[in-house]
Amino acid sequence: MSDLQISLLIIGAVVVGGVYLFNWTQERKFRRKLGRAFEVEREDVLLGATAKSGARVEPQVSWADAPPAADLPESETTERKPAPSTAGEPAQPPPFDPDLEYVAVIEGAAPLAETAINELLNRTAACGKPCRAAGLRARSSEWEELARAGGDHYVKVALALQLVNRTGPVNAAQLAMFCDAMRNCAGKIAAVATCPDTQAALQAAHELDEFCAEVDVAIGVNIVAAESQTFPGARIRSLAEAAGFKLEPDGLFHFRNDQRQNLFTLDNHEPAPFLPEQINRLSTSGVTLLLDVPRVANGPSVLDRMLEAGRDLAQALGGRLVDDNRVVLNEAGIDRIRHQLAEICSRMEASGVSAGGARALRLFS
Repeated sequence: MSDLQISLLIIGAVVVGGVYLFNWTQERKFRRKLGRAFEVEREDVLLGATAKSGARVEPQVSWADAPPAADLPESETTERKPAPSTAGEPAQPPPFDPDLEYVAVIEGAAPLAETAINELLNRTAACGKPCRAAGLRARSSEWEELARAGGDHYVKVALALQLVNRTGPVNAAQLAMFCDAMRNCAGKIAAVATCPDTQAALQAAHELDEFCAEVDVAIGVNIVAAESQTFPGARIRSLAEAAGFKLEPDGLFHFRNDQRQNLFTLDNHEPAPFLPEQINRLSTSGVTLLLDVPRVANGPSVLDRMLEAGRDLAQALGGRLVDDNRVVLNEAGIDRIRHQLAEICSRMEASGVSAGGARALRLFS
């Protein structure tokens, strides 16, 4: 055996021995550390009154007008500090709708400071979607609308960010901004912030937005003047107000029921709105009656009422009642509209979002 081979054998033996010695030393250190960890006296979580639980707290939310909702997805809990249970009976869930809203909760060991609540409301209001807030008073099991001046009274607050409205679904940036606001608030006041899974919320928002897009329909009929003729604005206003319409600041005549709910509107067929200070000097070639289907209850009966108002206005103005293609509306055309309207209303009802109901009014806003 040559000198080179002998040298390589010696070097290999030294390396193997060094690795073995290193592993043995690390194992001894690990065992000593593990032993010290288990020497600490532990409270019995079943007997100790102050035992701390590492379990995640899930916000259980419901909505009075909605069917029972499924459990919320696994949540991301930040600022893991012990939060005591509210004294007395278990609190009722906050009045939110987990099918339409992303609900996050902050729970503190003491009543939350008013300044923290005000900052939280300001930051979440800037998220780009409607947001609602509820608070649980320190000595109560009742949730109430969170008031800016109600600080130092709430040990728990819940905020709900609406997943969808007519501007589209909530996006990842908006949801991240909302969660950051909740976690930041919790971090400042030694509280626990519980935010459900954001990816599941974004997927739910996308699916809900697809449904809304399919049923977001408006039914319009037009009253057009004869060729080379126009309708005077003052005459339109006089007839509309006599029929029960009221001109409002948005430039539309609104026909409302006794509960002040909007049933349908009367708009200028041309781009200029019917502004109160200008309508008397305006003239137009036509007007449009519009029924916003998702926001109106009893759609078929409201449609009949709108068509009746349209016929009366057309007769009084000397115009024709036509569809968007300027084809005169006949009974066959009206029957088709009724059928389509009934299908949309039935689909919304089956999906738990009744046309004109509280859910629909929030989604289609």
